[in-house]
Formats: sequence, C-alpha cells, structure tokens
Amino acid sequence: MSGLVAVDGVRDGDGRVGEFWRGLGLPGLIDVHTHFMPERVMAKVWAYFDAAGPLVGRHWPIAYRFEEDERLAVLRGFGVRAFTSMIYPHKPGMARWLNGWAADFAARTPDCLRTATFFPEDGVAAYVAEELAGGARVFKAHVQVGGYDPTDPVLDPVWGVLAEAGVPVVVHCGSGPVPGKHTGPEPIARVLARHPRLRLVVAHMGMPEYVDFLELAARYPRVCLDTTMALTDFVEQAAPFPRAERGRLLDVGDRVLFGSDFPNIPYGYAHALEVLARLELGEEWLRAVCYGNGARLFGVG
Repeated sequence: MSGLVAVDGVRDGDGRVGEFWRGLGLPGLIDVHTHFMPERVMAKVWAYFDAAGPLVGRHWPIAYRFEEDERLAVLRGFGVRAFTSMIYPHKPGMARWLNGWAADFAARTPDCLRTATFFPEDGVAAYVAEELAGGARVFKAHVQVGGYDPTDPVLDPVWGVLAEAGVPVVVHCGSGPVPGKHTGPEPIARVLARHPRLRLVVAHMGMPEYVDFLELAARYPRVCLDTTMALTDFVEQAAPFPRAERGRLLDVGDRVLFGSDFPNIPYGYAHALEVLARLELGEEWLRAVCYGNGARLFGVG
C-alpha cells in the first residue's frame, strides 16, 4: 500500500480510520503528537515545509492544510478522543508566549491535553513551574529545531521538576529527518542518567537511531516511544526501521504511544495506523499503542 497521497483536499483512506479502531474494539484513538499553534506560527511552519527547508531535507506536502476549526473537526471525525498542541520555540523569549496561547487553546478545546514547552534561557525553571501549577499535562522539547543541548545546566532544574511531577515530556531528540548539533541518543541519555525517573516520550521512535532509543527504553522504565511518522512509507524510504528489531517493540509494548504529526504529514492519517498493523505484533499490542497506553499515561477515560 502506498502512503503517498494527493493533497488537494482528498486524502487516501480517511474513511478507514474509524474502521481501524472500531475493528479493535476501541472507543477511539489517543494521539500524543499533534500540532496546533498560533496561526501565524503555523503559517511559518508550513512555509518552511513548502520550501523544503534545511531541517526538512525533501519535498514534504502538507496533507491537512486547513483552518484551525476544520483541522479540529477532521481530527474529531477520525475518533481521536485526546490529542496535544505540540508547540516549540526556536529562540529565547518565545516559550512563554507559546505557553500562554496553548493554555488558552486547551481551555477552549477540552479534548486537547494542555501542552507547554521551554527553552534554555533565564527564568525557564520558573515558567515551567508555573505551567505545571496551572495544569500542563504534557511538555514538548525540540532539540533539533531549538538547536540546544538538552544537558545545558540551565535546563537541569527543568528536567528535575518534570521528573518529580511525573508529567510526560515529548522530546524530538533523534537525528531525523536531518541531524542537528545536539540530536542523537547521547545527549538525552546524559539527561536520563541524572533524572532516571523522567517520563521521556521519544518522538518519532528516535528516528533514525531506533535501536539506541529502544535500548534507552529498556534501561529506563519511564521512557516511552511515540510512533509519529515511523514505519510509514514516506519515512521507510530514507530511515527504515530495522526489520530484525521490530519484535523488540513488544518488549516495551506498554510504553509505545500512537502519534501522527497531524496536520503536518504528507500522507493520509489512516496510513499511520495501518503501518502499525502491518508489523503483525497482535491486536493486544495495537489496542495498547493506539489507546490504552495513552489513556493510562494521561488519565483519559
């Protein structure tokens, strides 16, 4: 099955999304990796993808390029019961503003898990504490786009308070689609060595260093992997998941979480689910990945 689709308003297989989760006997889906941002920020992100910017590295059409209300309607139409607003700053002074927007968005969007972010800068520990006190349920850190070292001393108290609070932090720390100065398993492994109770969710399964991040998950019982874009035809062309290692996803099956990268994906949403079934790891594993693990992690009924 091809994951490539036209993006002129007709996406491949949208109608199959509901069939997928109903066939597993699930009440819907939990998607831990979706992007909702201030409109002008989202427009800049899309422009970067359209230009195949240096952190993208290839042609990348946006399949769900709609206004915010329509994007929400599409996601809910898929049966997604809970999702996130993955925001991320690329410079100092941006995170507080993004956090304010995300808090407002979650307040008016009850099925969105309130999301927050941070950047290595003066005052970061204080505003992360404020977000936790205000009810943030998940954080996002983007080492690649931010271009920062996660072991920066100014972030040490941030990782510490997140570990103590037990609030998940989704971190883009793998080197895909293009390596960054501080991407790869080594920097974030040093963070985990200092904060072993951190509820780290490795975005994109750590693509392309899948095996290294599987080993981190085996070593640290609170480390999770999100499936975002991993195993799709689009990614397998450039960064294939080692076939011999696929069975190890069963070993950490209670800590694999479905993520899509909606709306910024170059294929239909159904493809991100169907490639998981293609692994043939069993329906119990699929039910856990697509709903049960996220429900337990975030306390979703």
